[in-house]
Amino acid sequence: MKIKFVERNYKIADRFKEVMKAKLEKLKRYFGDDATVTVACVKQNKQEKLEITVSNKGILFRSEVMSDNMYDNIDLALPKLEKQIVRNREKKIDAKKKKNEFEFIYEMPEVKLPEVFKKKSFNLDPMSEDEAKDAIERLGHTFYIFLNAESGKVNVLYRRNDGKFGLIEVNY
Repeated sequence: MKIKFVERNYKIADRFKEVMKAKLEKLKRYFGDDATVTVACVKQNKQEKLEITVSNKGILFRSEVMSDNMYDNIDLALPKLEKQIVRNREKKIDAKKKKNEFEFIYEMPEVKLPEVFKKKSFNLDPMSEDEAKDAIERLGHTFYIFLNAESGKVNVLYRRNDGKFGLIEVNY
């Protein structure tokens, strides 16, 4: 497993890296050596945020937690991550082959996906990113789908938690 540490307004101590690596090594049983793990430590105001992203064979698992102490965040983030991994695995494994030997959680999470409640259909008109920003502000939505006039690709503009915008470019 390849582990990458990212610091944003936070200096990661060597001891923290050692603890994190030891804990993440326990997840090897799900992935083997193929997985790539990115651990981002962020200081926001007086809170410390830990983001863990695991990438394995095109599938992403992500956990994001925030508290006053980065070491406490480890114990909050890893169970979330393992639940996601187990849910994904349970979809693929036959019921007879299930095992309840987990590292961070004590019971099997219930897997029940929500139903599609509402469907919408609309035409995509070519527009610039600035026009899409105006539209998202005007409509008061958290995201906006548009056809980028420059690239000709479908884009999703979304408002991030920090108030800034994010842009997803869809390749098909």
